[in-house]
Amino acid sequence: MKKAFILIWFCLLAICTLIKGYGQGMAQDTNTVIKLNKQGFDNRMNNPDQTVSNATKALAIAQKLNYKPGIGESYRVMGIGYYYLNQPLKSIDNFLVALDFFQKIKDLRSEGKVYNGIGNLYRDNDYDLSLEYFQKALVIAKKLSDNKLIAPIYLNIGNVYYRKNSFTQALNYYDKSNVLYAALKDTVNLIQCLQNKGVMYYNLNQYDKAERLLLEANREAKQLDLNITVASIDLTFADIYIAQNKFKEAERSIREGLTCARIIKNDVIESDFIFTSYQLELKRKNYKAAVYILKDIYHKDSVIYKENSKTQINVKLEQVKQQARQKENEFLLERQKYDLVKFWGVAIVAGLLMVLVGLLISNVKRKAKTNEQLTNLNAEVSRQKDNLDRINHHLEEIIDERTKDLQVKNKKLSEYSSYLSHQIRGPIATLKGLMNLEKEGLVDQAECIKMMNKCVGEIDNKIIEMSDMLHDPVKTSL
Repeated sequence: MKKAFILIWFCLLAICTLIKGYGQGMAQDTNTVIKLNKQGFDNRMNNPDQTVSNATKALAIAQKLNYKPGIGESYRVMGIGYYYLNQPLKSIDNFLVALDFFQKIKDLRSEGKVYNGIGNLYRDNDYDLSLEYFQKALVIAKKLSDNKLIAPIYLNIGNVYYRKNSFTQALNYYDKSNVLYAALKDTVNLIQCLQNKGVMYYNLNQYDKAERLLLEANREAKQLDLNITVASIDLTFADIYIAQNKFKEAERSIREGLTCARIIKNDVIESDFIFTSYQLELKRKNYKAAVYILKDIYHKDSVIYKENSKTQINVKLEQVKQQARQKENEFLLERQKYDLVKFWGVAIVAGLLMVLVGLLISNVKRKAKTNEQLTNLNAEVSRQKDNLDRINHHLEEIIDERTKDLQVKNKKLSEYSSYLSHQIRGPIATLKGLMNLEKEGLVDQAECIKMMNKCVGEIDNKIIEMSDMLHDPVKTSL
C-alpha cells in the first residue's frame, strides 16, 4: 500500500510539472498575441498594411491556442486595418466576427470597441446609423466607467456632427474628448483632437485659429509618422490656402498630402486631393473643360461609392444576422444533444455511484459482521481462558492436597519402616533365638513353644497397630 501511494504521488508531481510547463508556454504565446495586436493597432495611422499583417499573425497563434479573447481582438484589429485601407466590406466582415466572439465570452468592453468601429464605417454614408452604433458603444463605456473607450467615442460622435454641418456640437464633443485624452496622456489622439478642432474653425471661417491648431497637429503627427493624419491635415490646409488665395502653399500641401495618401494606400483621400487640385485650378480661374468634367465625374463617383458602400455594408449586416440566427438554431440543437448526452452521462455516473455506495455499504456490513464474529470469538476465548484458569487453579489445589497427602503417607511409611525396624524386629529376633536353642536342645520344648507363641502374639499385635495407624488419618505417629 505504501509503495502504491508513493507511485501515485510521483505521478501527480509529474502531471503538475507538465501542466506548469504547458501553462508557462501558453502564457508566452498569449502574450505574443497581445503584443502583435497592440503593434498592429499602433500602426493603423501610418501603415495599415502592417496592422492587417500583425493581426493576421496574432490570429493564427490565437486560433492554435483556442485563445478566444485573442481571436476576437485579432479580428477587430484587422477590421481597423481594412477601415484605414478603405476596404469597408473586409472591415465589416472582421468587425462582425470579432463582435460574435466578444459576445460569446461576455467581454463587454471589447464589444463596445467593435460598435465604435462599425459606427466609423457608417460615418460617411449614414449619419443616423453611425450615431446609433456610437451610442451603443457609449452606453457600454459609461457602464464600465472606461475613459479610454469614452474618449474615442466622443471624438467619433463629433466627426458625425461635423459631417452633418453641426459644427458647434462637433466642437463640444471634440472638447470633451480632448479633456479625457489629456488626462490619459494619449498623444496620438490629442493630435487627432487638434486636427478636428482646426477643421471646425476652418468651417466657421476662423482661418487664423484653424491654421494655428492644424500647424501644431501637423508638426506632432510628422514626429510620430502618422501618415494618415498628416494627409488629412494637408487636405484641410489646401482648402484653407485656396480660400485665402495662397496658391503656392496650397500646392505644397496637396503634394505632401498625396505622398502620404499613397504611402498608406488610401484611395479615397487620394481622390480627395485630386479633387482639391481641380478646385485649386478653378480658383486660379483655369476654366478648362476637362476640370469641370473631372469635377462632375468625381462627385458622381463619390456619391455612387458612398451609396454602394452603405448598401454593401447593410447587406453584409443582414447576412450576418441571418447567419447568427442559423448559428443560434444550430447551437440550440447542439445544446439539446449535449443536454441529452449530459443527462445520460449523469444517469450513468449516478448509477455507478449507487453501485459504489452499495458496494461500500455491503463492505461495511461485512466488516461489521466480521467484527461481531471476532468479538464473539474473543469473548469465547476469554471465557475458555477463564475456565482454564479455574481448572488450573483447581488442579493446583488438588496437586497441593495430593502432595500433602503423599507427604503424610510418606511420613507414615517412614514411621512404619522405623516401627518395623524397632518394634517387630525384636520379637522376630527372639523367635529366631528360641528356634536355635530348641535345635540344640538347650531349652525345654514346652517352654520353647510357650515363648514362641508369646513372640508371635507380640508380632501380631504390632502388625494390627501398624495397620490401624496406616488406615486411621487421625493417628500420625506410632
